[in-house]
Amino acid sequence: MKVLIVTHMYPSRDHPENGIFVEQQVASLGRCGIDMDVLHVDVKKSKWLYPWSFVPLQRRTLARRYDLVHAHYVFAGVVARSQFRFPVVLTHHGDEALHGWQAPLCRMMSRLADKTIVVTEAIRRSIGVESAAVIPCGVDFEIFKPMDKGAARERLGLDPGRKLVLFVGDYPKQLKRFDIVARSVELLKSRGVDAELVVAYKQVYERVPLYMNACDVLVLASERGGSPQVIKESMACNLPVVSVDVGDVADVLAGVRGCHLSPRDPESIADRLSLVLERCERTDGREKSRRYELNAIAKRIIEVYEETAGSRRRV
Repeated sequence: MKVLIVTHMYPSRDHPENGIFVEQQVASLGRCGIDMDVLHVDVKKSKWLYPWSFVPLQRRTLARRYDLVHAHYVFAGVVARSQFRFPVVLTHHGDEALHGWQAPLCRMMSRLADKTIVVTEAIRRSIGVESAAVIPCGVDFEIFKPMDKGAARERLGLDPGRKLVLFVGDYPKQLKRFDIVARSVELLKSRGVDAELVVAYKQVYERVPLYMNACDVLVLASERGGSPQVIKESMACNLPVVSVDVGDVADVLAGVRGCHLSPRDPESIADRLSLVLERCERTDGREKSRRYELNAIAKRIIEVYEETAGSRRRV
């Protein structure tokens, strides 16, 4: 099977962290025997490249034969659906399908695509397509794995004796609610807990597992989200998590000891951080989250590919 990936989010030299989950998915599908071509138009260079995306798409689909085109995010879906030579699979990764002006576009494009993939059940309900497949992005269990805490702290130059609370992500974005996270850690300190907030921002991807193994707990307070990769990555490292109930976090953390859901306020988050830091144990998240391994997710996507390509051939 030969598949063309169309995406505006993909790692580049200037932005190696951008859309790395798409790159990982492409690589895992390739390892499973799917012949993958990637059409990445880097709109971080200029938003005007969005409309230009139609040009290389038409060139590719006229010059080469594919079994299907797989678009990641709704604008890539618009581009992919501008041709009808090959069937289109569209993946909605984030909460743009749930909120704001993009939501109606997501619903429309989900009906124009031959098959839709969503990362959470909430997004499936929002777009109103019962046949949509719920498949979150996978995690590389070879990169995200348990390591020695002391060695990880030494490599990162972190204090070996303090309680470390980890925040991973783009903290300047208001939706991440870093203000709540920072206030929660300040409350911990005021209660006599020798805690420090560690922020992993714009880190080389391969260094993130070091932070997850060096720290004692991950905290997430985002206002919105689809299927936060950082939660699943923490699970793979057996790192305890305190998170608000956003996206599919409740489902990912279900049954994992040492992890807690919290209301989105500093007092409640600080209370749950205290519980985790007092216990000072790793979780069993890695074994509970095997369903998120890249290979397992790739197999589910291939089932969607086979169904989509098969339906077109039958027609």
